[in-house]
Amino acid sequence: MTYAQSTEMEVVVTAPPQQLFDYLDDQENLGTHMQKSSMMMLGSSMAYEFDEARGRTVGSVIRMTGKIAGLNLQVEEVVIQRQPPFQKAWETRGEPHLLVIGSYRMGFETKTDGRLCRLRVFIDFNYPSSALGRVAGWFLGRTYARWCVRQMAIGAQTRFSKDSA
Repeated sequence: MTYAQSTEMEVVVTAPPQQLFDYLDDQENLGTHMQKSSMMMLGSSMAYEFDEARGRTVGSVIRMTGKIAGLNLQVEEVVIQRQPPFQKAWETRGEPHLLVIGSYRMGFETKTDGRLCRLRVFIDFNYPSSALGRVAGWFLGRTYARWCVRQMAIGAQTRFSKDSA
């Protein structure tokens, strides 16, 4: 699939690659920002559902569901790439029911830089397919995608900066 939009963020994390990968390989750690109420979530949150592999093998399925402003939201993702401790990617399966982004491919890469790791979190996405979704996506999709990527990258960086303090 091709994606019209993309955003990414790179941070330096004080952790060995395997430790960082293990933390990020847990989708609940990655998606902490989705599981709590915030302005970007319009005061709502999403819940995760996992298959037996919990998102830790290629082909593993991850589902998120929630409700925002009375609208039911849901997305199903499948892990398409996983090479510990260097990279993992997942993409939507079927048509996501989200407000400002549609189908997407998301993931992270780690690179060793001495005692530190460089973490790059990315999302390639399309706007929703409905007319209303495309309009909402055009106005808010890039902002939401940047927020999401930033939350994941900074969340990992913060998690390991606490360990070294």
